[in-house]
Amino acid sequence: LIPGGLVILTLRANTRALYDARTLPQFGNQVVLGFGRDAPLRQSVLFTQKDTASEFEFQLKPRSYIEQRIDGLPPAYVTPPAEALAKIKRDAASKRQARAGLTLQGGFAEAFIWPVDGRITGVYGSRRLYNGEPRRPHYGIDIAAPAGTPVRAPAAGRISLASPDMYFEGGLIFLDHGLAVTSVFMHLETLAVKVGDKVRQGDIIATVGSTGRSTGPHLDWRMYWADRRIDPALLAPPR
Repeated sequence: LIPGGLVILTLRANTRALYDARTLPQFGNQVVLGFGRDAPLRQSVLFTQKDTASEFEFQLKPRSYIEQRIDGLPPAYVTPPAEALAKIKRDAASKRQARAGLTLQGGFAEAFIWPVDGRITGVYGSRRLYNGEPRRPHYGIDIAAPAGTPVRAPAAGRISLASPDMYFEGGLIFLDHGLAVTSVFMHLETLAVKVGDKVRQGDIIATVGSTGRSTGPHLDWRMYWADRRIDPALLAPPR
């Protein structure tokens, strides 16, 4: 129970869970909660069963974040030129659309594996400066690996976005694990899947590259729960 964390709840029969005044979708008797980087530490969930309701309050453990400086980026990836703004907006719309649907599948409940082996060069939540200029925090895990290294699905799911040429992300894949839990894979060299493909844990979906805003071959693995960015490292085994 910390910012960036994901929690799976197993409900009793005929029970519903409400969070932020909305009923959480269920897969079987399971629901999912995710907490963003700067989530309020005081949290609550409302459980309803027939004509009764009970509220469960809990606290997230505070979390601190490091600062990371990344230099040597082409200036166009730090402050995009005017002619790039239209593409950036189109890319953003594609990403929102890919996360808009809700699928009822159980990949979110699997024991996640790391999509690639390598040295960790960036962590979730870090405050970033690109060429000395502060930008948004980093919401993923950067894993350095040689270009062409296979990228494997950390859990089962359906491909909801597959693009070889996003402005910032370069080669990009969204893998929907169900109940709004989505893995994101960035800076890919090649893509081995297309939208609509269903993959199992361990299937090869792409290869490591250095496309988009990148200074060298690596995989940037990110995760969403709905519109909240969560920490992939909390789902995979300790490194």
